[in-house]
Amino acid sequence: MATAFVMAALVMALAAPARAAGRTGTAACLAGPARLEVLDGVGPRGEIRLASGARVVLDSLRWPEASDLAGEAQAWLDARRGARLTVIPRGEPDRWGRERADIQVGDNDDLAGGLIAAGLAFADANEADLLCRPALRLLEASARARGLGLWRGPVLSATDGAALRIASGRFAVVEGRVRHVGERGARTYLDFGARGADALTVTVSKRTWRMVRARGLSAASLEGQSVRVRGVLEVWRAPILEAAADAIEVLNEADRPEAGPEGERGLRR
Repeated sequence: MATAFVMAALVMALAAPARAAGRTGTAACLAGPARLEVLDGVGPRGEIRLASGARVVLDSLRWPEASDLAGEAQAWLDARRGARLTVIPRGEPDRWGRERADIQVGDNDDLAGGLIAAGLAFADANEADLLCRPALRLLEASARARGLGLWRGPVLSATDGAALRIASGRFAVVEGRVRHVGERGARTYLDFGARGADALTVTVSKRTWRMVRARGLSAASLEGQSVRVRGVLEVWRAPILEAAADAIEVLNEADRPEAGPEGERGLRR
C-alpha cells in the first residue's frame, strides 16, 4: 500500500499544474518544452551535467546541507549516469545560469520526487514565492513519517531555543504552536513563545503576507494553531526565520502522516 501510494504520488507530482511565482517578476513556474537529454554527471550540490553541455538543477527541491546526506543524494542521482532523460525547464535560469527543470527517467522515475521520497531532499521553493509542484510535499510527508534521511531525528521544536541556535545559518523545518501574530506596516510576526522567551519568531514581509492571506490564512486563523514552517534560521536576540508564502503549513492532527496508523493517515485522502 505504501509503495503504491508513493509511486502514484510521484506521477501526480510530475503532472501537477504549475502555479505562478515571483522569483524575478516572471512566471517562475512556467514549464518550457520538454526535450530528451542524457545524464553525464552530478556535482556535489546536485548540479546535473547533461551530455549536451547544459547544466541543470532540479526545481522545487532543496539539496541537503549535511555532508553525509548530500553524499547519499549525489550517489542516488549518479546511479542514473548515462540514462536518457526527459527535461522540462521551469521559468528562468538561476543566478549561476543553470536551468531549473523537472527531470524524469522513463515513465515513473521522477528525480525530484525520488530524492524527496527517499528523505534525501526537501520539497522547497528556494528563491521563489511558491512551490511549483506542491504535490511533492506529500512525498516529503511520507519520508518524514518513515524517518528516512533528513527525517531520522525529530523535527525541530519552535520553543527549543538551544536546538534552533545550533541550526543557525542553515535551512530548517520547525514545528510549534503560534502564540501570537502581530501585523505591522512592513512585516507580520508569528511568535511561538512569550515575550523574552528563547523561542522562534517567524517574519513575513508585507508582500508575502498578502500572498499568505490569499491562501486563506490570517492572523486570526493562525493564532493558537500548530504549524510547520521552513526557511533559513538566524539568531538575533532570539531565533528568527523569514518565511516564503507557502512556507507556513497549518497542522491538523488528523492530517499529520505521523499521527495515523502505519504513519499514513491523511495521505490517502
